[in-house]
Amino acid sequence: MSTVQRTQRRRRPRGLGTHLLLAGAVLLSIFPFYWTIVMATNTTKDIYKSPPKMTFGSHLLENIRHVLDTVDFFGSMLNTVIVAVATTVLVLLVDSIAAFTFAKFDFPGRKWLFGLLIGFFMLPLQLAIIPQYLIMVDLGWVGSLQALVPPALANAFGIFWLRQYITTGVPDELLDAARMDGCGFLRQYWHVCVPTIRPALSFLGIFAFVGAWNDYIWPLIVLNNPDKLTLQVSLAQLNIGHGTDYSMVMAAVLMASAPLVLVFALFARGFIAGATEGAVRG
Repeated sequence: MSTVQRTQRRRRPRGLGTHLLLAGAVLLSIFPFYWTIVMATNTTKDIYKSPPKMTFGSHLLENIRHVLDTVDFFGSMLNTVIVAVATTVLVLLVDSIAAFTFAKFDFPGRKWLFGLLIGFFMLPLQLAIIPQYLIMVDLGWVGSLQALVPPALANAFGIFWLRQYITTGVPDELLDAARMDGCGFLRQYWHVCVPTIRPALSFLGIFAFVGAWNDYIWPLIVLNNPDKLTLQVSLAQLNIGHGTDYSMVMAAVLMASAPLVLVFALFARGFIAGATEGAVRG
């Protein structure tokens, strides 16, 4: 038996163990979604059985109908789509411009401002709720959807992430060539920086969209108009204490998760590329 064959035989058990470990991790990750679908397709009585029912039922349409009769699901979803899309677009614009400036331009106080940004990144978001609410009161935006967008724009994580990516991902030679051709700041940003950092923008876009879609605390505080509620706040109304219909709640969760799955499916390639390249660059 040759040395190569012996080496391959020794590697097979290790490879098998790795694949079994990965398969187990995948199953653990998928199980919550499977259990959500099981509960959404059964009744609350089936959920409380011991042992609980682990197979799909036939009550999904009935549970969905109960959701639609209880809350304004599609109206809340439309509000959430408006907020999530507006937030994502503006986050990508604001954060990428700020990150490009920090990464490629020298200006007075740059290191001090970036250090301050990192400090804000470490602070809990709950500390900003009261100041943000007072600002919205002064602007007269309490109860309106535009109150949900500005607090998320200057995202410390987004600026830090893109700044690290741009520092090594956008060659200085390209910017020097652009300056020699007479390009100003905006043209350098749009024609040189943006095409180069598309994977990072895909990652940040999905991150911002999911964050805006799942946001609950800030909309709960600032929205006092029943017609302007977002999806997460509306779904919270389905929880009525001891009389909660968990099959209905899980059907609503399944309906609310479907757009996120669609968004991730459409932009998964850019998301994975951005996450991987960011890990390598870091």
